[in-house]
Amino acid sequence: MPAHHCFDRLDELCAKTGSAVCVGLDPHYELLPPDTKGRGALPHVREFLHEVIDAIAGVVPCVKPQIAFFEALGPDGYALYFDVVRAAHRRGLFVIGDIKRADIGSTAAAYAKGHLAQDDGSAVDAVTLNPYLGVDGIKPFLEVGRAKGRGVFVLARTSNPSGKELQDHGAVAGDAGRGALYRKVGTLLEQWGGANVGARGYTDVGAVVGATHPDEGALLRRELPRTFFLVPGYGAQGGTAADVARTFDAKGGGAIVNSSRGILFAWKEQEKAGGAARAVELARAAAIATTNAIAAAVKARG
Repeated sequence: MPAHHCFDRLDELCAKTGSAVCVGLDPHYELLPPDTKGRGALPHVREFLHEVIDAIAGVVPCVKPQIAFFEALGPDGYALYFDVVRAAHRRGLFVIGDIKRADIGSTAAAYAKGHLAQDDGSAVDAVTLNPYLGVDGIKPFLEVGRAKGRGVFVLARTSNPSGKELQDHGAVAGDAGRGALYRKVGTLLEQWGGANVGARGYTDVGAVVGATHPDEGALLRRELPRTFFLVPGYGAQGGTAADVARTFDAKGGGAIVNSSRGILFAWKEQEKAGGAARAVELARAAAIATTNAIAAAVKARG
């Protein structure tokens, strides 16, 4: 029996939880609540993330650990990344490994094996990839992922301001981005994933589409009806609920909105009122508030 399609699972979890929010697990050590127990960086990060995972399980469908912040903690931090992935899976969460890999041939195959092949709970459900090398850099991940029911999200229109330096290349001025590289990438994503469409109508090649470019997001949504979107840039980077609502399809699905600092470090807004002592509780509350705001915006859009 073929493995359960990755974005069927994600869409089902969105429906089950009533949420289209992905909590970004980006453990900026300097933004964590103070280590009052004197545990040291690694134990402190581990305990905080495990507590957050327990608190948001069932509230949101998805988490996205950003591997860079774990690597910054050294070899043990890299091991902690996989520990966090396993913990999230035990709590029934869909896990996106934010690794943004890009390579070809045997190197890409090795990356794919390391992040998508394992059956001990440490493999993520989907990884983020850079498309600059073309399909040669994507195909090895698809080959491994399809055998396991796992997928990829490929950078298409990123949320950072300088992304336009490359992503807008070729655009015809005043013509809604016609000819722009990001639109070419979008077209390729639908082609690359076309061989594996799930029961809910999505391919296994998702697109990363930043909330900070709502017009481009709406355009890509119209052009990529079978593509699941991962939408970063909500909240701290400036994207609003109305902006991200434009990346959802006509059924009100097909997108998962990432919020990292706004949820993980919600305690900072109440720091003077003792927020650090309630950091996990406030993260859960922020996840619920984000869910409600996005759901209302999607409903209002109709």
